[in-house]
Amino acid sequence: MYLPIFKTYQTKQPLTQHHTVAFLTALIEAIRPKNASDIEEATHSIQALCFTLSQCEEYATLLRNAILSLIQEKKSVSLLADSGIQTNHGFFAELFRRVSHRILPDVVDEQYLKDVFGILFNQTSDSEWVCGVEDQVWADLFATLQFHQADNTLKTKAKKQLIDAIQVLSYRLSASGLEPDLIKHHEDLEDYASPFITQNVELLKFLSDHNITQTDINHIHVMLDQCQLVTEKVRKSCEHTGTSIQLTSLTQRIHQQIIRLKLLFNILTDVVGMQPIAETPAVSATNFANKVVPIFKSLVEAECEKNSISSHWRQNMELMALRVTENAGRTGEHYIAENRTQYFALLRSAMGAGLIITCMAIIKIFITGAHLPALTETILISLNYGLGFVIIHILHFTVATKQPAMTAATIASSIGENGSKIKSLDKLVKIVSQTTSSQTSAVLGNVMVIIPCAFLVDLAVQYFTGHHFITTDKAQMLLKSNDPFQSGAVFYGAVAGVCLFLAGLIAGFHDNLSAFNKIPERLNALPWLKKCLGESRLQRIADYIKDNLGALAGNFYFGCMLGVTSGLGVMLGLPLDIRHVTFVSAFSSFSIAALDYDISNYVWIAALLGVVFVATANLLTSFFLALYVAMKSRKVRFEQWRIFTKTLFSRLNRHPDEFFLPPKD
Repeated sequence: MYLPIFKTYQTKQPLTQHHTVAFLTALIEAIRPKNASDIEEATHSIQALCFTLSQCEEYATLLRNAILSLIQEKKSVSLLADSGIQTNHGFFAELFRRVSHRILPDVVDEQYLKDVFGILFNQTSDSEWVCGVEDQVWADLFATLQFHQADNTLKTKAKKQLIDAIQVLSYRLSASGLEPDLIKHHEDLEDYASPFITQNVELLKFLSDHNITQTDINHIHVMLDQCQLVTEKVRKSCEHTGTSIQLTSLTQRIHQQIIRLKLLFNILTDVVGMQPIAETPAVSATNFANKVVPIFKSLVEAECEKNSISSHWRQNMELMALRVTENAGRTGEHYIAENRTQYFALLRSAMGAGLIITCMAIIKIFITGAHLPALTETILISLNYGLGFVIIHILHFTVATKQPAMTAATIASSIGENGSKIKSLDKLVKIVSQTTSSQTSAVLGNVMVIIPCAFLVDLAVQYFTGHHFITTDKAQMLLKSNDPFQSGAVFYGAVAGVCLFLAGLIAGFHDNLSAFNKIPERLNALPWLKKCLGESRLQRIADYIKDNLGALAGNFYFGCMLGVTSGLGVMLGLPLDIRHVTFVSAFSSFSIAALDYDISNYVWIAALLGVVFVATANLLTSFFLALYVAMKSRKVRFEQWRIFTKTLFSRLNRHPDEFFLPPKD
């Protein structure tokens, strides 16, 4: 299938730039499988091309010269030094650029190799089959082309483009290493010779020196490794000092620049003849091909995803989610009971929260009974929920459904950050079972106090006023709205679970914000506040904010989201509402008491199942959303998810008591 292509362009020697692009485009079109996911077809096509080239040296020469001509005639720096490397435009600026370019594509300028590369690989799915084909198959193709036999003029000009790209990357890496945000998190860069500067000095010396030794090459690799080490230290310090979008983007960009610089430098050392003397030309060609494959695949992937919104969102959210979930994870450790003492302490804490939630339910009934304007009612209900949850946290009580968004990050912390295998699967499953057991105790603690308290409140109101706390019509309406079979209570419980998940992210975000901006330290340094409160009292307040700002913000915003979601449903006439297990328990109890407990068996069962199903929807939705984000931030792949899920259900089948009963000491 390749012979007609080679014969067509063999007659057009020497190839013009237009013919070169057309020739390469035709070859790639012949290789491209009908279905991008059909890696086997692509592999066979490449192997067939290798066979054709090995049988006819003229065809190999034609293709080799076409590739080198394209590199030396076009402006290659933008492709080699820019593609696949995160820009410094910022998250939203880059997002806007990608959206606008998808709507109105950029003009193709064939003077730039980057734009020509986009013509060659013009399908967004090309990266799927290019990256899917094994490296060795591509290496065999590049080795067959025998680049070391190319015309010296072509090789010299192509090498010049490669050196220019390396110099640009080296300068940019030096500039990135001098960014104030990076120096702030690694102060040694100010006191000692920065590896970011040193690598540039050594690289320029290497490029200008004609007496190159293997020691010079090794030294440059050491400098680049030190740059990578500094970047990793900054990332680790961000776990405690917090991060920002700018710093996260900077560390990601430095990481990408170092990898690209290493790949290009490895190719350059082969081009300038630094391969071991013992190597034969065939072995040298194979080694050179093996070094070309990684950069080739990364450039194709970058070209196919240059305007991908999902790719941009995924790359940035994985990094930010990692920092947010790590901050939330430190809070989540307090919600997991590892022994019976902690289990019953959590139960007592949840019982205390039940008293506050009963009061919140009473206040909500008063607010809705006042028949206020919709917006006013929404604001008051949101404040009731938000301030109530804040008070619960201040008093060290526990709301059951607040756990999952925090504990999921703790579970994910047992997974490697760079997508490595799960460290200890048994440990991971054990944490999940302890989390489930702890959440069960917290739900029981909340509900076992709320239900009798609601009955007692109704009894007290009836004793002093002669009528129930709510009317019969209101009671029937509440029971119907919480019926899992005749209403959307379970779905609304899942909506509340989404709010819980968002509250967990908000908590982690504010913990990160507090650490990164040093809010407690800045508060402690305010002279007027120190004069008003006293130094020791201000220190205690600053310490409290340091440990609890995220939890306070998460609780308050969670309450506001619950109130606003219901209000939006009413104001917009949409089937949008929330159901939270604690309030379902309270309202169902008030309703049953208002009907003098004279209800059918169906209503009793529906009320009980309403509590159970809503609790399940609250917990599972928030837990799995948070766990997904936490594991996504650590780049856990499908295979690890599959193994984890299989092990988890196996443990649940063999030891169900570990998931619901108090843990054994």
